[in-house]
Amino acid sequence: MTDFTLNARPREENGRRPSRRLRREGLVPAVVYGDGKPARGITLEARELRKLLPDDRAYTHIIALHLPDGTETALIRDIQMHPYKEEVVHMDFLRVHAGERVTLHVPVHLLGEAQCVGLKAGGVLHRAVVELEVEAPVDRLPEAIEVDIRNLQVGESLHLSQIALPDGVQLLALKHEDDKEIVSVHNARIGGEEEGEEAAPAS
Repeated sequence: MTDFTLNARPREENGRRPSRRLRREGLVPAVVYGDGKPARGITLEARELRKLLPDDRAYTHIIALHLPDGTETALIRDIQMHPYKEEVVHMDFLRVHAGERVTLHVPVHLLGEAQCVGLKAGGVLHRAVVELEVEAPVDRLPEAIEVDIRNLQVGESLHLSQIALPDGVQLLALKHEDDKEIVSVHNARIGGEEEGEEAAPAS
């Protein structure tokens, strides 16, 4: 059920001063909540997070948080970064269990951009969204929503209802009847005018 693991310790103290002390010790304060249980403060090792977080899969896969009194299975819900250092200052985890349906934002990956008919004809690509909120069983969350644009021509666009989704995955926007545009190809503009248009004469 889990693909990633982190060692964790219980955290009794809250507030800025204890958190600063933890970070000086190479630890990161965090909280795990949800699944009908009380929220629990924990600490994580910063060196383990530096290895984990560059892996994009970590954001859509279950993580086992190993604590002295047992293991929590959770998803990363929020990461707070230092304003100017590449350091995690706090994390939120959402408890999950097998079979549970959860919602999560996942990135949109465009496939076939190099072969796109409209781009080869001189069109310009416009990405309307870079991520989408999905609902799916926790053990079947997609790492990304893949959109094939190879056959997209100039003047055409793709909407949410036109993309193929993995089994069990739903787009939250479609559940709310919002069939938004994902990507389109427009005519290239030169100097603010459409190609082939003549500029209006000066008055």
